[in-house]
Amino acid sequence: MFVKLVIGRHIMKIVSVYAPHVGLDEEVNRLFQKDLDEVVRGIPSTKNIFISGDFNGNIDTTSNGFDDVHGGFDFGKRNSGGVSLLEFAKAFELVIANSCFLKRDN
Repeated sequence: MFVKLVIGRHIMKIVSVYAPHVGLDEEVNRLFQKDLDEVVRGIPSTKNIFISGDFNGNIDTTSNGFDDVHGGFDFGKRNSGGVSLLEFAKAFELVIANSCFLKRDN
């Protein structure tokens, strides 16, 4: 789902994403990725895009080759959902904003 938000002369597209749970059939995840790619490709690169939701993945605390999309902060050990998220962000030149600031321990 996405919402088009117009503020003055600025147009933002806000996409709400909820990925399949880790461990589900690989075909389900492939279809999710395909659909998400189509949605993002359908938004002109001149528009601001914000993607929010639950990708059901951990991206780890280190960027390890994803310096351009990973801010260096997170928690948990990287899993397949996290790898998919990092690769998606890199492919579309996006930044995982949640990785750009330190999290609270609680």
